Amino acid sequence: MAGILDLLNSDLGKNIINGVAGSTGTDQNKTASVLTMALPVLMKAMERNASTEEGASGLMNAINSKHDGSILDNLGGLFGGGVDDNVKNDGAKILNHVLGSKKQGVEQVIGQKAGLDAGSVDNILKVAAPILMGVLGKQAKQNNVSSQSDLNGLLGGLLGGSAASNEQSFLEKILDADGDGSVIDDVAGMFLGGDKKKGGLGGLLGGLFGK
Repeated sequence: MAGILDLLNSDLGKNIINGVAGSTGTDQNKTASVLTMALPVLMKAMERNASTEEGASGLMNAINSKHDGSILDNLGGLFGGGVDDNVKNDGAKILNHVLGSKKQGVEQVIGQKAGLDAGSVDNILKVAAPILMGVLGKQAKQNNVSSQSDLNGLLGGLLGGSAASNEQSFLEKILDADGDGSVIDDVAGMFLGGDKKKGGLGGLLGGLFGK
């Protein structure tokens, strides 16, 4: 199964980055930077939530009732006339549900690394969150996901399954961020001086933004 960062590197991913940048009025490179950092963090947060029966059940209900992947079939329509407020409101609910009290810290850390304020990061993620749920819903349908263990397997696969431990700890660090300087330094260190192996988060970021 392709990981979430493979998706961002694909033609579909480029359409998503262009569309989100256009609809939020944010620089394309900065938007790409935010999404490359934020999507694995959101997936990791979902994986955490789905580790409880209640969390897994809530996520399955969201996938089955609303986020079936159809949003991906009409991205032109989604971005065409400006993103609908309903989509953004849905995105805000997803972010609050997935990140909870960590939302502000996460957005602050990502914003400082991407060179944007937390409000701009929030705008980007409000548009991206329903799309991410669409990716999850589509994969769940294709893989006949019906149980908590299926769901955890799917999320692990999208995160890259056997991601290197420093990448997993990086995701945990951002999720536990309170926006203080030390976390920012840790994150910057992992991105700029971390593992550059191909396919890893560090490698992908180095390839995309290390020009």
